[in-house]
Amino acid sequence: MMKRLTWFMGGAVAGVAGVGFAKKKMKETASLMAPTHIARSAMVRLRGRGHDVSEAISEGRRAMHDKEAELRARRDGTAASLADELEPDDQVLVDGQPVEPGQVIVLRQVRTNDHSGPRRSSRRTRRNA
Repeated sequence: MMKRLTWFMGGAVAGVAGVGFAKKKMKETASLMAPTHIARSAMVRLRGRGHDVSEAISEGRRAMHDKEAELRARRDGTAASLADELEPDDQVLVDGQPVEPGQVIVLRQVRTNDHSGPRRSSRRTRRNA
């Protein structure tokens, strides 16, 4: 009887310790998966590679605006396709090899009159002290 009680108590203590350990690990993992922690770790990783977070954000915004402009042009019917510009007997060559016009993506860089640096919104103003 005493042997059974000893084994039962040992198992109960091990179970309580295991539950406490699992609870602690779950809380640590949950805090690591929080959006604020992930954002901070991404910022640290970007800065560690020589990139600036504001540059990454502005690049993402530029890409978003470009995609929106492309989608609006398609919706309005003002988008031009390479296939629309070709005559029936014309060929498209890429590196000397003929390809179908639908397989070619032509990128055109458009320069604006804006400065090339990151844009600042009117909400963020610097005050000289």
